[in-house]
Amino acid sequence: MTATYTFDVFSSLDGFGAASGNWTGYWGKQGPELLDHRLGLYGEEQRMVFGANTYRAFAQMLAASTEESEVRDPWVTRMRNLPATVVSTTLEGPLDWPDANVVSGDAVDVVARLKEESKVPLRSHGSLSMNRALMAAGLVDRVQVTLFPVITGQTGLDPIFQGASDFDLELIENRTLDGHIQELVYRPTLHV
Repeated sequence: MTATYTFDVFSSLDGFGAASGNWTGYWGKQGPELLDHRLGLYGEEQRMVFGANTYRAFAQMLAASTEESEVRDPWVTRMRNLPATVVSTTLEGPLDWPDANVVSGDAVDVVARLKEESKVPLRSHGSLSMNRALMAAGLVDRVQVTLFPVITGQTGLDPIFQGASDFDLELIENRTLDGHIQELVYRPTLHV
């Protein structure tokens, strides 16, 4: 039996994973329900999987944050303390992450092996290009999109699915958090 792999991503309505300008984290839309739900998701036993760029961004963001900043929300702290695999051909260990290892190689090969060997579910938050490749290879079991009620047409950064293959999506879970944030969980299949 193989481990379930979830691609977990935050998105604006127009499909961007982040924005520049005066937007704050969560596009300023977070509330207690979202933060409690995220903590619950990351309270479960699982292994994180990151690409090198996302790992670097998280490590830099956490190093520059204070205990009071929203960067250190309890779910982020919990995520940082989960075991993690960073797929990279450029990074070398040890990493500034409590229980992380670097695995060199092609992400498709690395994740296929992890899915076979892991006794716990796998989850990746971000790592857009890596997860697009994993989706194309049929290795992503769930795409979990947390959709924030904003359009970032002028300031959007990191288009989530730009350059991705075509997929049919089967909705398997959905919820509304804080009255305006949508969480949508899909099972993707390559559209042929």
